[in-house]
Amino acid sequence: MEKHWYVVQTYAGYENKVMTNVLKRIETMNMQEKIFRVLIPEEKEVKVKDGVVKEKMRKVFPGYVLIEMIDEDDSWYMIRNTPGVTGFLGSSGKGTRPVPLPREEIEPILKKMGIKSVDVNINIQVGQNVLVAAGPFAGQPGVIESIDTEHLRVSVLVELFGRETPVELDFGQICEIE
Repeated sequence: MEKHWYVVQTYAGYENKVMTNVLKRIETMNMQEKIFRVLIPEEKEVKVKDGVVKEKMRKVFPGYVLIEMIDEDDSWYMIRNTPGVTGFLGSSGKGTRPVPLPREEIEPILKKMGIKSVDVNINIQVGQNVLVAAGPFAGQPGVIESIDTEHLRVSVLVELFGRETPVELDFGQICEIE
């Protein structure tokens, strides 16, 4: 099953409470491998009143929460039965499954919030031998120490002055050794 973004309807003004409830339920019900991110789309609003600049976060879609999850019976049921949730957008109720947001609709929302939504399909793993392809250590062989898919970075141990030294690189700066 693939993960997709879904829009959850809430009572007006209950977005933060629903997000908190969902995050607590993810922990208590061990759903971390099926429900990944819970967001309330907000943007910074700047107002000037009587010469005083005030910044405030404004909800872009009041009454809605975005959830990135794998739509399976248990994850769908858990979200649907969270206090404050009235349903999924794109679901007619009566147990019908919600329709995920198309990629072209979620990308601008995430971008506006400063979040990169990149699906990373790489065939590397911790402990694998790689070659540094770019940067100051280009041409150096190394071993992958850790992988950060959220920031698209990898830590590679390269030999420097006779010692293994960790080097932080972008995914595009390494290549697999055949």
